[in-house]
Amino acid sequence: MTKALKLTGLLMLVLAAAFSAVMLANRHTYSFALWGDMPYARNGDGAKGGEKMARLVASMNAVELAFTVFDGDTKDGSSPCTDNAIGQETMDLFNKIKAPTVYVPGDNEWADCHRLNNGGYNALERLDYLRKTLFADGFSFGQTKMPLHRQGPARGLYAENVRWLKGGVVFVGLNVPGSNNNKVHDGRCLNDKSARTLADCAADNAEYLARDAANTAFLRESFQIAKQQQAAGVAVVMQADPGFDLPETEADNERKKAGFDGYDNFLAALVTETTAFNGQVLLVHGDTHFYKVDKPLIDQAHLIKNLTRIETFGSPNLHWVKVSVDINNPDVFSFQPVFVQGN
Repeated sequence: MTKALKLTGLLMLVLAAAFSAVMLANRHTYSFALWGDMPYARNGDGAKGGEKMARLVASMNAVELAFTVFDGDTKDGSSPCTDNAIGQETMDLFNKIKAPTVYVPGDNEWADCHRLNNGGYNALERLDYLRKTLFADGFSFGQTKMPLHRQGPARGLYAENVRWLKGGVVFVGLNVPGSNNNKVHDGRCLNDKSARTLADCAADNAEYLARDAANTAFLRESFQIAKQQQAAGVAVVMQADPGFDLPETEADNERKKAGFDGYDNFLAALVTETTAFNGQVLLVHGDTHFYKVDKPLIDQAHLIKNLTRIETFGSPNLHWVKVSVDINNPDVFSFQPVFVQGN
């Protein structure tokens, strides 16, 4: 073999190795979008096909994204929970996104629909409608579909709880809505702004207990899979703000006073699983509409270093968050708020 051929062969091996390294890096380096709590008619956002929403969709479609996740509240909490508002209009919006889009439900689509200004619906009937309509198969929304593992059968119980794996991270979407996770306290059932009966509230509390147990089981199972896969991270997406920003002092815990105990079991499981996991954990939620990234658990004296909370934008701020994943980075996740021009 001539010297030139040997050099050519060596160069080909070097190039092949470099190409393999790039391919491996690309497989574990990607970005996804987080958005939610929009559009709200009361804030002048317009319908799901309005100008502000069109600009938001165009902004996400202009970027290469592995997927997007909508973390609940496809409408405001003062408008009717009609089939069209929480069903077809929502599907039409999500299917305008080029990337696969995963939907995690919020309280405005079901748990708060008992309010008279929402139409006085039965909350559990609305949840059943969501399951049959928006969680009807094993795939995401979007112009490109992505297969999802559902906790329950499509159209059935807990079909909305989903899991998927991407480039060294386990992603989990859970039905954990605002309004105290649909747990109703004694004495807070009946009021002149709600169509609920005492029987409705009893049924809501039974639903809360069963779903809370299912959520916790699915969360624990997802962490077990992450350990088996030696995943670098776990990302958990839900709608509710569980009261992280309320004061917690030795003498006075505002979070417990304000009626956030519907999240206690779930958060306890999250703390247990996160502290036993070697990778990074990302907790995503919407609900209170303020973009923030911090480490809220458990308290000042017991910081969980590998857990980060990100809260997404919400109406009237129709923007989104770009999350980049790099498993070679010790932090795994990095964040960029994307401000939509004109919104």
